[in-house]
Amino acid sequence: MAIGDDTADWASEEFAQANLGDARLSHRLIALARQLATSPHTSLPQALSPAELKAAYRFFDNDQVDTDGVLAPHIAQTLHRMEQTPVVLAIQDTTEFNLTHLPATDGLGRCTGGNERGFLMHSLLAVSPEGLPLGLLGMKTWARPEGTKGSAAQRKSRPIHEKESIKWIEGLAHLSALKSRCEHTQLIGIGDRESDVYELFAAQRPDGVDWLVRAAWNRCARHPQRYLWQAVLHTPVAGHTELLVPAKGTRPQRTARLTLRHACVRLRPPQTRTRLPELDVFVVHVIEDEPPANILPIEWMLLTSVPTHSPAQALERLQWYARRWTIETWHRVLKSGCRIEARQFGTLERFVRATSLFAVIAWRILYTTLLARLDGDLPCEVVLQPVEWQALYCRVHRTTRPPDTVPSLHQAIRWIAALGGYLNRRHDPPPGATVIWRGFLVLHEITEMFRIFSSGL
Repeated sequence: MAIGDDTADWASEEFAQANLGDARLSHRLIALARQLATSPHTSLPQALSPAELKAAYRFFDNDQVDTDGVLAPHIAQTLHRMEQTPVVLAIQDTTEFNLTHLPATDGLGRCTGGNERGFLMHSLLAVSPEGLPLGLLGMKTWARPEGTKGSAAQRKSRPIHEKESIKWIEGLAHLSALKSRCEHTQLIGIGDRESDVYELFAAQRPDGVDWLVRAAWNRCARHPQRYLWQAVLHTPVAGHTELLVPAKGTRPQRTARLTLRHACVRLRPPQTRTRLPELDVFVVHVIEDEPPANILPIEWMLLTSVPTHSPAQALERLQWYARRWTIETWHRVLKSGCRIEARQFGTLERFVRATSLFAVIAWRILYTTLLARLDGDLPCEVVLQPVEWQALYCRVHRTTRPPDTVPSLHQAIRWIAALGGYLNRRHDPPPGATVIWRGFLVLHEITEMFRIFSSGL
């Protein structure tokens, strides 16, 4: 039985352009990505042989290896995928890694809650308007220093470059720097309410780079109503739309009817930032008409630099912002699927190097999951090596002979999900990232056995 060529795997494609200053390090990066992706939830001693484990620890302990070096080849591939898309949503978000249970780890800082210790990661994830994660565009990690937080008034008066909020401006600047590498793609930087930072709105950016954030502050406005919320609510209703709200806890799934408004509002800078200019921003607002009893109405106030003059354009901005959940799902895969917080590296630097590699592995899991939903008719070889889908087919159909025709991506992902525990009942939603990565773990073992037996035939 002939086994298809599987030398050009995903790790080689994503990290082929790696340049860590030493060819051996670049080769080790590709090998580690390939090996750790087969069992991302296990510890390094479980995932690697003794020789591979020793090499992995040397790699993560090497000062020549940094986040930029690990991510640079993947970012190049991400930009290549972006070139095929007219509009790309560059979603920014921050997450914390709680390592309080590892008190001997050097270099950790305080987290948001109480006495917890760990480090933070702020990332930029490229997503298509349809919701497909195209890859990472950047990642910044840091540990908060121990010490007093200061009063709210002191924090407000500090210049932006002394605050963590600078991460949003840095993210937009990084996006602007990447614009020349995808000239024909419009880039929309998207952030949640934490990104409602006036300096972000005023930041310089090239043509083709815009921002879209959810408002957190009822800012002063040059308007008879004086404030942002009142100014927008004073405008006529532009229409209505519906939003499917998923079930949560004991609350059943429901369809919320939302009232839509949009306007252009001139904002005035905060009193502590009077040197900044007044700015015209486009505003999209939706609020739930009749929420269920004892439930707060759904409300979004979105601010954007993208011209928005019609209800259709306003609805498109809402759809763009709704894709922000993609980066939270990616965080969940990184933490739960790759179990970063369960690992023991001893120092913050080793954690950061490993996290940058697992970040790409987590992206691949999510990319595979969502690509199957959006374009399931593609041949499965867009994400699987020939030997992998052949082993998968033979396992599912209990045969020794794979077909000549490559199965579709939709079908292959359903088979992989079934290996991970997906029941595929009539009313079940599409398989999620959790059952997909569990299925990949089983697929790896199946593929290895298939390769062994096939080589002897």
